[in-house]
Amino acid sequence: MSDDSRPDGDRTADVEWPVELAGVTESVVTTLGPNDRWNAAPLGLFAAEDEDAVTATTWGNTRTRRNFHRQGEGYVQFTVDPVVFADAALSIVEFDEPVLESADAWVRVEVERIEAGTEDGTRREKWALRPVESQVVNERVTTIDRGFGAVIEATVAASRLDVPGYDTERLRDRLEYYASVVERAGSPRERAALERVRDYTDW
Repeated sequence: MSDDSRPDGDRTADVEWPVELAGVTESVVTTLGPNDRWNAAPLGLFAAEDEDAVTATTWGNTRTRRNFHRQGEGYVQFTVDPVVFADAALSIVEFDEPVLESADAWVRVEVERIEAGTEDGTRREKWALRPVESQVVNERVTTIDRGFGAVIEATVAASRLDVPGYDTERLRDRLEYYASVVERAGSPRERAALERVRDYTDW
C-alpha cells in the first residue's frame, strides 16, 4: 500500500493499489471534464491473475470515456456509501475536487486504451489502469450487508433499461427483487439509495 504524496520520476513505479483487488471490484471514478469539473461514475475494476494490469471497460460514449481520452487519467475511489453509487451510476454528478468526501481510499491512475470494439451495438473500450498516487483515508472493519449489494446490482440493472441487447422486462423483474432485498435487509441509507434509483429511471 502507498499513502505517499504526489510522486515524481521513478517513484511512480513503486505506487500500488491502496486495497487488495480480486475478481471485479466496484468503484467510483472521477475524471476531469472540459468544464474543469470532476465527473463521478461507477467503474468496475478487473484484476485477473493472468493479466499484468488492472483493467476497466467503458460502455458507450460516456463522460468517463471522453475524459479518459482527453486527460489520460482519473481518480478511482473506494466508498461504501450506497447513495454515492446510485448518484454516480444514474445521474450526472460533478465536483470541484477529484476526491469524494465518502472515499475510504483513492488512487490516481494513468489510463491506456488496450481494446476497442462494439457489443450488441454499444461501443466498448477496455483500459489498462496504472496507479501513480494513492492514499488510504479511513480504515474500517467491513461487514457483510445484503442491502448494499442489492443497491449496487439495482444500479447496474437500471442503467441497462431500454439498452439494446438487454431484456427490459427481465431487468424490471430483477429490480423488483433487489428492492425486496433492500426493504428486508437494508439500512436507512440503502433505502434512500434505492429511492434514488427509482427517481432516476422510469422503473
